[in-house]
Amino acid sequence: MDLLHKEITEKIIKAYYKVYNTLGYGFLEKVYENAMAIELRKMGLEVKCQYPITVFYESEIVGKYFADIIINDLITIELKASKSLLKKHECQLINYLKATEVQLGLLMNFGKTAEFKRKIFMNEFKKMKINGILI
Repeated sequence: MDLLHKEITEKIIKAYYKVYNTLGYGFLEKVYENAMAIELRKMGLEVKCQYPITVFYESEIVGKYFADIIINDLITIELKASKSLLKKHECQLINYLKATEVQLGLLMNFGKTAEFKRKIFMNEFKKMKINGILI
């Protein structure tokens, strides 16, 4: 079975380990975000940091969030600088996937040990969009 966006995902994971091994543990999330953006751009990927996500309920805006990084409009990266990944971190990423057309997300933690998770939420399970609004 082919993994969704396998080649890009491999580049992202490579960048993650390079940043983790270079900076180590203990910085704020923003430091890791900036370093990841540098590495990902060096790999030729399109990087959008602090990408706005709008959440709708019955065509009305009910929330606004910012994904840490979006790659090539295909992959959402949510970064953490926590002791370990928690279920609420996974839920946050899945909600970002639900609210956008992006189907693949990577949750990457710069904690005491390197840790990441891959999440998929396929578009056929999302609500339909009309004029850019999820309904």
